[in-house]
Amino acid sequence: MNSFQRMSLIAAAFAVVFASFSNGPTAGKASDSAAKIVRLDPAFDKLVPTNAQVEKLVDGHKWVEGPVWNRKEGYLLFSDIPNNAIIKWWEGKGESVFMQPAGYTGKEPFTGREPGTNGLTYDSEGRLVACEHGDRRVSRLEADGKTKMTLADKYNGKRLNSPNDLVYKSNGDLYFTDPIYGLPKGAEDPARELDFCGVYRLSPMEKGAKLTLLTKEITRPNGIAFSPDEKKLYVASSDPDKAIWMVYDVQPDGTIANGKVFFDATAWAREKRPGLPDGMKVDKDGNLFATGPGGVHVFSPEGKHLGTFDTGVPTANVAWGDDGSTLYITANTALLRVKLNTRGF
Repeated sequence: MNSFQRMSLIAAAFAVVFASFSNGPTAGKASDSAAKIVRLDPAFDKLVPTNAQVEKLVDGHKWVEGPVWNRKEGYLLFSDIPNNAIIKWWEGKGESVFMQPAGYTGKEPFTGREPGTNGLTYDSEGRLVACEHGDRRVSRLEADGKTKMTLADKYNGKRLNSPNDLVYKSNGDLYFTDPIYGLPKGAEDPARELDFCGVYRLSPMEKGAKLTLLTKEITRPNGIAFSPDEKKLYVASSDPDKAIWMVYDVQPDGTIANGKVFFDATAWAREKRPGLPDGMKVDKDGNLFATGPGGVHVFSPEGKHLGTFDTGVPTANVAWGDDGSTLYITANTALLRVKLNTRGF
């Protein structure tokens, strides 16, 4: 093959790649976007600008999770779980280590792959609350920025598996999931004390800090979020054999009932699309922005799939930031963002 033939083949290949990103009504127009934007329903266009681009902010981490926006000071935190660190990203200043060690503070070397923090959030007083894999607890960073308080580490006297993701209800109740991903040997880890993976509610300290098991029927509970009116609770299941999002009615006493499958992505998982149902957030109108096989999927409150940010890599979680209309995405080793027409509630 001569050089002219080689150049022709290369040009043809580029043409095919470009066409896959730009042809037809289902593809985003921005070829330099960090994710392919797949539009499946006209309702998606009301949420995502037609000229939207997904921007890559940083890369080079091991596995990033749990993004959360600090509204008071205007920066983003996210977890790098294998590196046992929380990273701080600030517009114009880049990234720095906010905390390390973060999710595991033991003296012995951690033998598993995921010692660090996972889901992060802030409480009503602006204190950072974290799901810690290695230390197997939900913790709160006190106002001094140094002291940690354990909010939950046991259920009925038995240690939790490895808290994963969390969300506050407006009354101060904290809801969180507890799969086995932070245990060095997973479900077979000899240090495991609970024989199930639970979804829990922790009442505030002024109400006795009671930990209530809401359900243990989800095999791998992961991401968790409320509808804007807090009448629905969504829980992702990252089980490849049952890759689903569940939705529950929230009862007046804070418990949940009438669970049903909101969306089933098991077929996507079997197709080996990268990732599984994981973290999610809800916008002001109740649309879900949920990470799962193939990237970040957008669902209507009724469970209709409106479109996808196809990142091409396993994608862990999302967060609202800036003025509430920017979606930050933790995708494998990188932090991404995209400007939307909607806002977090």
